[in-house]
Amino acid sequence: MNLVFAGTDGILILTFYAIVMLAIGYYSGKGEKNLHDSLSGYYLAGKNLGFIALFFTLYATQYSGNTIVGYAPAAYRTGFSWLQSISFMTIIIGIYLLFAPRLYVISKRHGFVTPTDWLQFRFNSKAVTLLSIFLMLWGLGNYLLEQFVAIGQAVAGMTGGTIPYQIAVVAFVLVMLIYEWMGGMKAVAFTDVMQGLVLMVGIFAFVFGSLYLVGGDFSEVTKFIAENEPAKVAVPPLETSINWFSMLLLVGFGASIYPHAVQRIYAAQSERTLKRSFARMAWMPPITTGLVFIVGIIGIMLFPGLDTAGSEQLVGAMANKIAAINSFYYWIMVLFFGGIVAAIISTADSVLLSFSSMLSNDVYGKFINPHASEHKKVMIGKIGGIVAVILLLWIAWYPPGTLYEIFVLKFELLVQVFPAFILGLYWKRLSAKPVFLGMLMGAILAAMFTLTGHKTVFGIHGGVLGLALNFLICVIGSLVAPASFQREREVEELISLKA
Repeated sequence: MNLVFAGTDGILILTFYAIVMLAIGYYSGKGEKNLHDSLSGYYLAGKNLGFIALFFTLYATQYSGNTIVGYAPAAYRTGFSWLQSISFMTIIIGIYLLFAPRLYVISKRHGFVTPTDWLQFRFNSKAVTLLSIFLMLWGLGNYLLEQFVAIGQAVAGMTGGTIPYQIAVVAFVLVMLIYEWMGGMKAVAFTDVMQGLVLMVGIFAFVFGSLYLVGGDFSEVTKFIAENEPAKVAVPPLETSINWFSMLLLVGFGASIYPHAVQRIYAAQSERTLKRSFARMAWMPPITTGLVFIVGIIGIMLFPGLDTAGSEQLVGAMANKIAAINSFYYWIMVLFFGGIVAAIISTADSVLLSFSSMLSNDVYGKFINPHASEHKKVMIGKIGGIVAVILLLWIAWYPPGTLYEIFVLKFELLVQVFPAFILGLYWKRLSAKPVFLGMLMGAILAAMFTLTGHKTVFGIHGGVLGLALNFLICVIGSLVAPASFQREREVEELISLKA
């Protein structure tokens, strides 16, 4: 994403964004006496996020800078079949609405902090809790790695290489660690409001500028593609269509139980606030991923014949052309690309906060030192998060593949938590032993495909095959060997919405 137009101006804008984020972190923590002494206060903003903060923190979490940097090149390489990016972002909201309001009521009643608080509460099984902790930490670590790679690429590109990739990653990760340390979830949510607004406005400006470059007629773009790269407008083959459906399942089920997304459900001020936020989120896939899809398609006409490595630089190349239109577009692009970096950080900070909370509450608090004070747990989480960041920075120094490849990888194991998480909310007969076995066997099957390099079988992802096996074991196992009648009665009371 090399931007020849930015240079010094890019450095100034990035510095401005960094200062604003640090200021938000400082004022978020100022005056909050018990912020660092309470798991709920630090990791869930006291469970008091209002509509605007909740909406934007959900938006900035779901649509990171990778939505721009990674999805537009994917559309460029794939063509019109990348319409799937709109549908799998839409299905995430649909799945949220299947369980989020019910989970919110139960979490409010019992004071949950992390996603595995729910699983421990529902199944009362150390095996289920430990395995779900591992799978969720795997997903979070992978996602955090993706954001670090994106930060480095975005900053290095925006400054024309003045700030090298590795220095960019370290500098902005430090900014993130500082403001998150000061303000916790409250700081993360408030920075998300700023970053989400910039991202929304910038995407519209980018689309308008792209359309201007092709004469304002999108039909000319499709005509060009049909004449020069007909495979990108043709009806996709059966395997591609199957892969599309597989992605819907993988991303829809996996992203809906992201630990940092689940914690935003816990953090809502009220059930009404939660439902209003999700209702507005339902409009975001066409407005965000839909517009990014258009950018990638227009790029096929503006920069034909790019290979995979070249297409990864598509957004920067298009920004250079847009910035050359006039001074207005120049400054819009500078602000927008600074916003992309900020948006990437907004996702990374959410992931890191959730990662830290699971280390402190789940690993340390549940299994190492159950009698520790909440202040000590918060400190353990902060320090553990820093250690995890250092390890991931070492990996991100030389990134292992394109952003999209990293994006897909994280879901393969995370999605295996879905049956336990969602079925457990509605089905009282679901018992702990089949849940553990299903989660374990599903994860092993998905990992086998990943490790052997077979990402898909006839278009179906290994994670989806593992998920199917997982569901079968959970359902059949619970029917054949259900929990005791007494346990079913207990579970019925646990998952009841009655006060």
